[in-house]
Amino acid sequence: MNVFYVDGKYVTQDQAMIPVDDLAILRGIGVFDLLRTYNGKPLFLKEHVQRLENSAKKIKLDIPWSRDKICRVVIETLSRNQLQEANVRIIVTGGSSQDFMTPAGKPRLIVLVTPLPRLPQWWYEKGVKVITMKAHRHIPGAKSIDYLPAAMALQKAKQQDAIEVICLDSKNNALEGSTSNLFAICDGKLVTPGRNILTGITRKAVLKIAKHICPVEIRRLPKAEMLKAQEVFITGTSKGLVPVVQIDDTTIGSGRPGDLTRKIMAAVKAHTEHLIQNKKHI
Repeated sequence: MNVFYVDGKYVTQDQAMIPVDDLAILRGIGVFDLLRTYNGKPLFLKEHVQRLENSAKKIKLDIPWSRDKICRVVIETLSRNQLQEANVRIIVTGGSSQDFMTPAGKPRLIVLVTPLPRLPQWWYEKGVKVITMKAHRHIPGAKSIDYLPAAMALQKAKQQDAIEVICLDSKNNALEGSTSNLFAICDGKLVTPGRNILTGITRKAVLKIAKHICPVEIRRLPKAEMLKAQEVFITGTSKGLVPVVQIDDTTIGSGRPGDLTRKIMAAVKAHTEHLIQNKKHI
């Protein structure tokens, strides 16, 4: 059975609980971050904890633990689970509240370690379908625990045999996926939106690597331009880099993962393997 860290204690999954007056339950107040492990070691742990801190600042939620403290808790929780490939969720709740509304400066820290889900191989070999929807983050850049809009969007995507929803702003610009970042190959250039999005850790790695493969532009990406792109892909911590071959009813490019997407995918894989081999990924 999985072992979790909950509010200062390491407990088995069936014993993990928080009080019902926690604002995470009452109001959906809290932040989280998700990372994965390779060979039992967390990838980009410090970067994910830093993003957790930034998310908390954006929603005015104080984090009393140091970055090193949170990293140590993650490492200890991982050691108690002994999983080679796992997802790690770091959660900071709003804490208990007497008025059921206002954070009282006593948040709870939770670390959940679970087996890494196996995603279908055909996603990477054949590419996937996504749909578009007018939507945006209420607080851009904050990874809050309130995922109801994303959950509902993904339900709609599933009904249309799609795996993800690309969010559009009021001017029909593509922003990001409900759980991913967005990239498009337009006229040989890698284009990705840079405003009103959650800056992904995998996105940062792709941008660093891709600039050695093709020109990179961080800018506005209108939906019309995205639909005419030669290639499109999405990225995320647990899913990696996934080629997109259909958006709504439009086939992207040839309807197969493109050459540049494959080159970037291979380069990201090689970069990750290098970090793991040289133990530079924590």
